[in-house]
Amino acid sequence: MIPIIPLPGKVIFPRTNTPLNVVRQVGVLATKFSLSQDKMVLLLNQKNADLDELTSDDFYSVGTVAKIVDSFEPGDGTVRIAVETERRGIVKEIFVDHDIFLADIIIPSEDWDQSEDVNSLRKKAVKSFSECMQLKKKLRNEVLSVAKKEKDPGVLADYIANYAGFRGDKPQQILDEVNANKRLEVVAQFLEEDLEVVELDRRIEEEVEKSVKKTHREFYLNERMKAIQKELGRGEDGSNEFHEIEKQIQEAGMSEEALEKANKELKRLQQMQPMSAESGVIRTYLDWLVSLPWSNRTNKRISINRAEKILNTDHYGLEKPKDRILEYLAVMKLVKKIKGPILCLVGPPGVGKTSLGKSIANATGRNFVRMSLGGVRDEAEIRGHRRTYIGSLPGRIIHGLRDAKSKNPLFLLDEVDKMSSDFRGDPASALLEVLDPEQNDTFRDHYLDIDFDLSEVMFIMTANSKSSIPIPLLDRMEVIDLPGYTEFEKLKIAQQFLIPKQIKSNGLNAKLVNIDDTSVGSIINHYTKEAGVRGLERQISKCCRKIARQVTKNGKKHRNVKIDADNISDFLGPHQFKQRQPEEQDEVGVATGMVYTQVGGDIVAIEATTMRGEGELTLTGQLGDVMKESAQTALAYIRSQSEKLELPVDFTFSQQDFHIHVPEGAVPKEGPSAGITIATAMVSAMTGQHVRKDVAMTGEITLRGRVLPIGGLKEKILAAHRNQIHHVIIPEENSKDLPEIPEDVRSKLEFHQVGNMTQVLDLALRKE
Repeated sequence: MIPIIPLPGKVIFPRTNTPLNVVRQVGVLATKFSLSQDKMVLLLNQKNADLDELTSDDFYSVGTVAKIVDSFEPGDGTVRIAVETERRGIVKEIFVDHDIFLADIIIPSEDWDQSEDVNSLRKKAVKSFSECMQLKKKLRNEVLSVAKKEKDPGVLADYIANYAGFRGDKPQQILDEVNANKRLEVVAQFLEEDLEVVELDRRIEEEVEKSVKKTHREFYLNERMKAIQKELGRGEDGSNEFHEIEKQIQEAGMSEEALEKANKELKRLQQMQPMSAESGVIRTYLDWLVSLPWSNRTNKRISINRAEKILNTDHYGLEKPKDRILEYLAVMKLVKKIKGPILCLVGPPGVGKTSLGKSIANATGRNFVRMSLGGVRDEAEIRGHRRTYIGSLPGRIIHGLRDAKSKNPLFLLDEVDKMSSDFRGDPASALLEVLDPEQNDTFRDHYLDIDFDLSEVMFIMTANSKSSIPIPLLDRMEVIDLPGYTEFEKLKIAQQFLIPKQIKSNGLNAKLVNIDDTSVGSIINHYTKEAGVRGLERQISKCCRKIARQVTKNGKKHRNVKIDADNISDFLGPHQFKQRQPEEQDEVGVATGMVYTQVGGDIVAIEATTMRGEGELTLTGQLGDVMKESAQTALAYIRSQSEKLELPVDFTFSQQDFHIHVPEGAVPKEGPSAGITIATAMVSAMTGQHVRKDVAMTGEITLRGRVLPIGGLKEKILAAHRNQIHHVIIPEENSKDLPEIPEDVRSKLEFHQVGNMTQVLDLALRKE
């Protein structure tokens, strides 16, 4: 049993001579008891240094066994002692006897292995200790000399820990480690961590000191320079900096207004203190003025044949948009300065709107700048902030021109339909000035506060939907529709562009990969559901990545991998999308309609049923207001034409409820083009006549039964063809849109053009 002297938050390591001032009563009693016995004590650290009333649970389990070699009582109730620490002591149990803590301890063995690893670790620890102490400016040669000579890793670890000044619970962690080799590893790790912290502190201190010295030095030199220039009678405008700025202003090719403004601001700058905040604002303003392309232009190389070749090389299909773009370029070549319309490319995601803009820039020899308007809701994004605001900068139009480094770039304004407005202004209204050919030669950014000519910039916009573009903005643009691709077009795009691109991007070559047409067709139909080809490219990339993994795994043994429709699921997993198939047989109350979505066309089965009730109409399937009104219009038409429709004699509208449902209830649906489909399904439900399963239809219905034209016909027809529909009912006023449908699709479908609901029912209902 050995008395315990509690140490509040302090660790004393073995093999040291240490003076202690024992103040607390619990330590004084233990010291006096030890002096009356064999003078041996256990120096044990407390877990909480602030506790005065201790229990046996408040101590760590490893302490240091020490011998009291000298003691002195100054008479104030404390005891001052000098101890020689010997070894570690592991506490088995703690007892309390007359307010004295006594411990039953084990003295652990501290054997160590002498090996190359231990020698290497010892050298590393000594080196880190030397560097750490040197950075802390506490290095003593005699301490380092003893450390270098010590062979025992456990003793060396304790020795370094005694001088290193570790903080927190690190000293106790070192004391707790009984294994000598592991203890040195712990010390080496702590030294590395301390070294990083000390090095960071030193670096920060040096940078701060360097910055302060530099500021003082610049201030001193500026004052000396002012005094010298004053004696020479030259003033401050003799400064090299001002000469350089003045030279840049003269060489920038500015307009008269901009040149006058720049010279005025330069004179203000020369009269200011260099360290003032306002001088920094003026310097930034002048930097912007001289960096803008006031007179820099790229040589426009408009060759219609070259432009056509570039467009055809970069994009497959899109014949109508290409023709319109080539017409625009032809006029630009004939009329040197054209104030023509702003082109707006509208189409679903992934059909090539942005890449088409890049191709036009390449074809015309213009620099290309892209500005995304998605989520922009602040007018200052377009026109910039006024210089009165801290940190103000020009708007993104001026930013783009500076980046383009030319006055006549192709400026692509992407996602124009995604803009919104709030209390900070309306960015769409700010764009009106930018896009109006009659106004944009005097575009005034709030930050520059001078006119900049945008009339030579070729603006092209992109959007997913015309309906979301503000009307005044739409009025200034000529819209070019980029419809979704057919399955054949997607196949060609994959063969010519996507597959070679992804093979190269994934570090493969054509000898290692063979992706045939059947696999591409399977990807299009079962792993993507889009109008464009972005998802198709992702799936092809996924196949290439899996092949790349096989190549790196098998090395030279790897053979050519062929991907076809039979093994595509091994690369992409189970089918993600299932094509909607036509009904297996003619059904009552179920009609197939064609719809247009943001990702292209699709078909949908509209269900109708009747039941006893009070004449109520129920609509389900998340239908929008327009679609609900189409259903009400269809019911009103049926009621008004009940005799012509030959409804059952006992059928009474006031005693029947009607329910219309459009499947996939989680997906919102909107639009008037389902009117004739709803009416067909309702008439079928009321009369019991079957609707032909191989017929799909689209068209808006009126109260008189007329069938009105609809939009998105090409996408709807492509969806019908994709889903194996053979007969399509369309409004006769949409016959003008049929030439836009690819010939390979048109030849496989039979089109029925109708002008009224009677014709629709004659075609769609199966006569018993």
